[in-house]
Amino acid sequence: MINDVLKDAAERMKSAVSVLENDLRGMRTGRASTGLVEKLNVEYYGTDTPLFQLATISVPEPQLIAIRPFDKGSLKTIEKAILASDLGLTPNNDGQIIRLNIPSLTQERRQELQKLVGKRVEEARVAVRNVRRSAIDDLREFEKEKLISEDDGKRGQDEVQKLTDKYITEIEEAGKRKEIEIMEV
Repeated sequence: MINDVLKDAAERMKSAVSVLENDLRGMRTGRASTGLVEKLNVEYYGTDTPLFQLATISVPEPQLIAIRPFDKGSLKTIEKAILASDLGLTPNNDGQIIRLNIPSLTQERRQELQKLVGKRVEEARVAVRNVRRSAIDDLREFEKEKLISEDDGKRGQDEVQKLTDKYITEIEEAGKRKEIEIMEV
């Protein structure tokens, strides 16, 4: 019973960390990254489709993303989706490939991105703490219903706290890595 609560809490905390990492991967730094555009939704024959399903995305140079669609007819729609996104990038379309030049970030933009990283990290921390609270509430409920002993409940709560500390540390490290990446010139 306690193990079920711990297993569920661990899965939910791990999920909060992976959501954060995906968010951070999509954030722009001074360097080109396929993560910047691969999740971008493109309307393809009336259906919103992630860009990585419509094209090969590569980074031939540190400041350039190349997008080679599998279907040349989708070039215009991919271009429109990039322009409509909040990336702030202008696509160069030569009829075969779309090239995105990634300009260097200004100091002001770097600071804005750092604040955004901090906000995302805090949201992930809150998500993990909510999972902790939920797991501890479940353990207390089991105790109240005499399904587990008081000592087992206490041990379970300690284990939940250890899990929380572990995942909060992972979140902090992911945030620090992204901030370092943003500040690199």
